[in-house]
Amino acid sequence: MKDVNILVEHLTRVEGHGNIVLNAKDGKVEKVQWQVSEAPRFFESFARGRTHYEMAHVTCRICGICSIGHTEASLKATETAMGIELSEQTQTLRRMIKSAENLQSHVLHVGYLIAPDLFGVGSVFPLIGTHPQIVLKIVALHRLANEMSDLLAGRTIHPTNMVPGGFTSIPSEKQLKQLRQKLLDAVPVFNEVAEIVLANAHKLPKFTRETEFIALTSDKEYAIYDGVIGSTDGGTWPVDQYLKVTNEFVVPYSTAKFTKHNRESYMVGALARFNLNYDKLSPLAKQWAGKFGLSSVCHNPFMNSVAQLIECFNDVETTIAWIDQLLEKGLDAKNMCAKYDVKAGRGIAAVDVPRGILFHDYTYNDKGICTKANCIIPTNQNHNNINQDFKAFAPTIIDKPEKEIELLLEMLVRAYDPCISCSCHYLDVQWKR
Repeated sequence: MKDVNILVEHLTRVEGHGNIVLNAKDGKVEKVQWQVSEAPRFFESFARGRTHYEMAHVTCRICGICSIGHTEASLKATETAMGIELSEQTQTLRRMIKSAENLQSHVLHVGYLIAPDLFGVGSVFPLIGTHPQIVLKIVALHRLANEMSDLLAGRTIHPTNMVPGGFTSIPSEKQLKQLRQKLLDAVPVFNEVAEIVLANAHKLPKFTRETEFIALTSDKEYAIYDGVIGSTDGGTWPVDQYLKVTNEFVVPYSTAKFTKHNRESYMVGALARFNLNYDKLSPLAKQWAGKFGLSSVCHNPFMNSVAQLIECFNDVETTIAWIDQLLEKGLDAKNMCAKYDVKAGRGIAAVDVPRGILFHDYTYNDKGICTKANCIIPTNQNHNNINQDFKAFAPTIIDKPEKEIELLLEMLVRAYDPCISCSCHYLDVQWKR
């Protein structure tokens, strides 16, 4: 039996700063923690006093990766508060933009951050020399997702053309047809990338810990833009009851809050969406789920990256279908934005961004000025589940060499695709008089 002391400060290939601590004596784990050491951001505080028209442009800066999701959650909260009804065209375009973000983030995560673990290297850069064609395929798919965001949202990150009620500009039918063809052309490339991941999927640990999964769910679609809160433990809740589900609390070793619901923790993200919405996946996405042997409900957190890849196929196929709907009905450029009156109210909204379910909650006065805001970030909801996974996973690997233990714990965190900076909302202040 051996002693093990591991301190990873700070974990690489994730956004933000997080530490892994493991101490074991005589082969018995005495302490294992996922510690978030990032400085708090306080976005809710400086959202107060902003006009309703500014809110989406401010809060999208919470995250440079999920800025589209924050924009849409923000707009939906504002539109709910002011009773703004969206046209079918606007809702379809917003769904397409949400899929563009999913593709951007998932390709980046699987291709640049997870692939090095599958090939046994420290970063994507060695793969440029050893597997150049694989890297080129990933780059091409990521570029397509960026181009899709540019076309539909006005910019790759921090969208410029989405406003309360609709849009300031929309693509032309010609541009949509060109995008449709690019997506069709990308399907074989996605297939090739998926084959490569499948060939190396055996390197993902066979670890399971039963937990609760929470995500948006809908009877109409694979829910990422709209729906109700759902749980694999059973039950659904309207989005405006999000506080009953999230139940935030603080721990002394994290500047990000933790959450829990039915159990000691829950998981959000692509695997949660897969587990709750499998029946609504597109045909090609279901086909690839079968090839990976991924079925609902899966309790292996390492398979979150595979679920992300499966969602890419769903995003491509559903976007093509939405483009066909828009082209069949014809684009109405004269009615891009709904008219509305500014009024007081509270609006609560949710979208499922790449890392999981995201909540925005605003209160406005009668001049349309935000007086109160609350945002609950997906990674903030996953921190507790990562910590509980550590507690279950560490004893099963404690007999391995120390460097291998370290790598496996790092891989577990990376599987969640955490966006750590966005999740930090807590500061412990001690007043000295």
